[in-house]
Amino acid sequence: MAIISRRSLLLVLLIGSLLLAMTSYSPAVTLRGDCWLAIDDLTGSVQFITGEQRRAARKGDRLSSVGDTLITSADASARLTVDEAIASVTMAQNSHLRIQSLSITQNGGRVTELAVVRGQVRLRVRPFTNPESRLEIYTPVGISGVRGTDFGVTVQPDGQTAIVTETGSVTATAQGKTVLVEAGLQSIIRPGEPPTLAAAFRDDPTLKIEALEAVSRSTARMVGSTNLANLVKVNGETQSFDEAGRFDFEVSIPRDRRIQAEVITPLGTQQEYQLIVP
Repeated sequence: MAIISRRSLLLVLLIGSLLLAMTSYSPAVTLRGDCWLAIDDLTGSVQFITGEQRRAARKGDRLSSVGDTLITSADASARLTVDEAIASVTMAQNSHLRIQSLSITQNGGRVTELAVVRGQVRLRVRPFTNPESRLEIYTPVGISGVRGTDFGVTVQPDGQTAIVTETGSVTATAQGKTVLVEAGLQSIIRPGEPPTLAAAFRDDPTLKIEALEAVSRSTARMVGSTNLANLVKVNGETQSFDEAGRFDFEVSIPRDRRIQAEVITPLGTQQEYQLIVP
């Protein structure tokens, strides 16, 4: 009978442990064609980018590969369904959505990772029955994760992100810190900072104008405020504001001296304003 040395026995045990670890590990496996976002409806000019191809989006188009992108222009919108109707995604105007990752785990969990580069999206996610399923939204400054809820995200030109939850709960993560955002609350992620503590949110698209005055024949100064989580578009361009939701910037004066402004909340509520320069 062969005698196994102490060193050989240790080697056998080590190999056995490695094989056991390898067989118990279940990484996510990407299955092409089995995961997608399908365009259910769209209005206005919407661009679909897949690979090196860029064209006008059509109802029924599917975003199914990493990097596939949908971009809405001014006065455009799009509504998508995530593969087996696990979620719906509504994009507002001037928004940019890209596929970060689509995969299925070996146990059938569906993992959907989307990047919102700018603009506003609203997501309605049904509760997942598989514990490995998850949906995550990446923005330039952080990540929000959800397993079943109704929430909205806005991304400012500088990347500042607002996460608002209507029902259920969402996590907001940045700079190594995670904040739970439950129903009726909002959290703000500023560039280079962790998420703010969740605070009460009102779905209010009010734009408060404190001053609107000509500073030259062609430009006007516009001063005011809105909810920090909102997006503000003036003469077709999205504007940035400070940590309190205040803004102070100059805009071009149209020939009719009427400035078009619009406010979009994270939940998609929109309000248009027509401002006249004195």
